[in-house]
Amino acid sequence: MGASSCLSIVSLCSRFLRRSVTAAGLSAQAVDIDGNTTIHFWGPSAPTSKPKLVLIHGFGPPSIWQWRTQASFFAGEFDLYLPELIFFGDSFTKSPERSEIFQATCVVKFLEKLGISRYSVVGTSYGGFVAYRMAEMWPERVEKVVIASSAVNMRRSDNERLLKKANVAKIEDLLMPVTAKQLRTLIGFVISRRPYIPDFVLNDFQDKLFSENRKEKMELLKELTIGQDEIVTLAVLSQEVLIVWGENDQIFLLEKAVELKKLLGEKARLQVIKNASHVPQLEDAPQFNKIVNNFLRSF
Repeated sequence: MGASSCLSIVSLCSRFLRRSVTAAGLSAQAVDIDGNTTIHFWGPSAPTSKPKLVLIHGFGPPSIWQWRTQASFFAGEFDLYLPELIFFGDSFTKSPERSEIFQATCVVKFLEKLGISRYSVVGTSYGGFVAYRMAEMWPERVEKVVIASSAVNMRRSDNERLLKKANVAKIEDLLMPVTAKQLRTLIGFVISRRPYIPDFVLNDFQDKLFSENRKEKMELLKELTIGQDEIVTLAVLSQEVLIVWGENDQIFLLEKAVELKKLLGEKARLQVIKNASHVPQLEDAPQFNKIVNNFLRSF
């Protein structure tokens, strides 16, 4: 029996992450929103008078892996909610719908079930698509919007560029690795400073964080409405918008952030984090948290 079968690095990290988020005052909960769909999330035991903030994860590991530092930072000043999008973590649906619009609808319904009608939202990568749709479709509910590392202005050619650079035939070959080699490639695209990670650790990560609901997640990628055409038709949001980007992002190049700011108009601002790539909330959490906090607290 090998060492990797006796000791799971991912299991140890998961315990640490759960303890950290619990220490911030959040607990794991679930809400049945319509009889067909259940959203699992981390949040306070009950809403308080504090402003509400929703953090929406990207394609990849569950929310606490992507937002742990932000949970600790923001939970003191906000009622903080970290939903697992459909087919991530334990969230699931019997519905055949798979678009980011459906994901946005599910998040809004889950918040409604909790009695929460006004909130700001932060979305990273795929979660940024969901956050944008929430703000577009429910302007009366969404107060402020943070779009992080998320090219909602993506064109079909942007996806083709990424596939060519990653030397893969389909986007799921990059975002849903099945081997240590593929996961190492993905890490190289999302993190600027690439640490050496042994294959047995990568295999553990792949097995425990990337193997569940593969069929459904491939359907999510296929059914995205964003990035299907060369002509971008983007609704200008009524809310104030903060765009946060890593200067070395290889998934969505910095030029997409500059263009997105122009497309979203006068209410949009752009902040670029140096020496960061596609996950600046992990690569430079103090700077990311400061930028987002200043935006949320501004009038």
